Amino acid sequence: MLARLIPHPLLSITLALVWLALVNTFTLGNLILGIAFGIIIPMLTAAYWPDRPRIGKPLKVIEYLLVVLWDIVVANVQVAMIILFKREREIRSHWIPVPLELTSAEAITVLAGTITMTPGTVSATLSADGACILVHCLHSDDPDAVRDEIKARYEARLKEIFA
Repeated sequence: MLARLIPHPLLSITLALVWLALVNTFTLGNLILGIAFGIIIPMLTAAYWPDRPRIGKPLKVIEYLLVVLWDIVVANVQVAMIILFKREREIRSHWIPVPLELTSAEAITVLAGTITMTPGTVSATLSADGACILVHCLHSDDPDAVRDEIKARYEARLKEIFA
């Protein structure tokens, strides 16, 4: 019964919190409306999520988020250093194909989003069979190292999360 009322608990909580953040005023009415959105919207969209992903290790999500946040901070500094101190002819941009072991569409989407959120890299396209993602890197002396870092820091953790 509870699964029918709240088919996607994390989505329900997220919707309620996003609503409260959007209205920017915490009142009982806003809280009730946020909870209503958190219950009604997942119920209406549940039919479109027949094979929703399962989170194998929820605590790994926190680790993943911390790694990504740290990488974003480090990459911001690196990109600033490239822009401020490298001459244009010294910048070595690369297109890097990253073969994927991930099979879940949701996990691949999280990986692509992570790559794009990290300054200096952008996920450009996914191969038709979903086996490879093309990444543009602003500057790297070793494109293979960038590929290996993406696989080790992000893909390996996502495989554990979406196991």
